[in-house]
Amino acid sequence: MPVAAAAVTMVGGALASRAQSKAAKSAAAAQTEASQAAIDEQRRQFDMVQELMKPYVNAGTQGLSGQSDLLGLNGADKQQAAIDAINNSAAMNTYVQQGENALLQNASATGGLRGGNTQSALAQFRPQLLNQLVNQQYQNLGGLTSLGQNAAAGVGNAGMQTANNIGNLLGSIGQAQAGSALAQGQARVNMINTASGALNNMIGSMSFQGF
Repeated sequence: MPVAAAAVTMVGGALASRAQSKAAKSAAAAQTEASQAAIDEQRRQFDMVQELMKPYVNAGTQGLSGQSDLLGLNGADKQQAAIDAINNSAAMNTYVQQGENALLQNASATGGLRGGNTQSALAQFRPQLLNQLVNQQYQNLGGLTSLGQNAAAGVGNAGMQTANNIGNLLGSIGQAQAGSALAQGQARVNMINTASGALNNMIGSMSFQGF
């Protein structure tokens, strides 16, 4: 091979290797950028899910705390405070007034206004009503607790799905970078092989020509 041709081959191999390496870097950068954009969007969507579910999770937390208070799980003081709040509520006072009036009107109509049965009914009415309202409050709070539990489970599932998606995208970034490194390494090997072959041919040509 003439010296000039060998030199051209070496230069051409070097340029080709450089182009191949640059292309590998560009491809890896593009894939990394796309994957990172997808990761950012995944995180943004998860943050939105958390924000949307936050009121329901908070309501569920309050509901569970209220149920625990009524059951005495948070201490006797909080249990008493929860019962007192119901006993002194506007709903309790309204129902007591309506119920006692109904009992007195019925007793008056039947001529038993001062009878023992009427007095006993009046004495039992408020405690029974309070017990009923406490049970009703517990059930209402249970609805909030269930709502919060479902919301928390939804956030948890969204978090796991987001984590899986981000893990896959990070794997794609790793593969792109590894592929780029391998491609650049192969380009260097090709350049060395091309240069070595051209150099050997050039040396052989020079020897044949008597240099």
